[in-house]
Amino acid sequence: MSVRAEFDAWAADGRDKGMEDRHWHTAKHVLARMPVEPGETVLDLGTGSGYAARALRAADDAGRAYGLDGSPEMARNARSYTDDEQVGFLVGDFDELPFAEDSVDHVFSMEAFYYASDPAHTLEEVARVLRPGGTFFCAVNYYEENVHSHEWQEYIEVEMTRWSGEEYRDAFREAGFHVAEQDNVPDTETEIPPADAFPTEDWETREAMVERYREFGTLLTVGVVP
Repeated sequence: MSVRAEFDAWAADGRDKGMEDRHWHTAKHVLARMPVEPGETVLDLGTGSGYAARALRAADDAGRAYGLDGSPEMARNARSYTDDEQVGFLVGDFDELPFAEDSVDHVFSMEAFYYASDPAHTLEEVARVLRPGGTFFCAVNYYEENVHSHEWQEYIEVEMTRWSGEEYRDAFREAGFHVAEQDNVPDTETEIPPADAFPTEDWETREAMVERYREFGTLLTVGVVP
């Protein structure tokens, strides 16, 4: 199944809002760290419900916020969630971003980068559209060190790329970025039941759930275009 077909189905089922609710726990901390100045142009790759584009406009007064998604239904839903004329949503491919060279100040992506069919080329595309000094804040929960995410591929038909933190850093550098930082952003809001409630439908032990959310959390890699 293609990325478009998979996520068109998710959007039709209303799962875009569900993803927003889950991802917001760590995404809001990543967004708060982005050095967006008033009037700058920002791009959200794999925008889903468009929450990041809306947040960057509201919190940082970004001049123009774009959300790009491979799913027409996701983009259609996202448009319906805002009446801000400075927020726009596009349907596009990560392999060929529909933006001119040096036209974007900052790029954000949450739980979407690993769906790129050619992630190394996607990084080159992001570097191409960013202006000198522009940043790419790439956040993922599906990565090598997070052993609790490894089974996710079994539940989705789209092929996913599972890199380690080191592989992310190497790929960013190969694409021309300076790696400004890389760390884990813990999810401190997901409710973790008491030990006597385990095993649950999803978790054998409380320790494993704590590790997943409080320790591994979201892997954030930040690249800066020289």
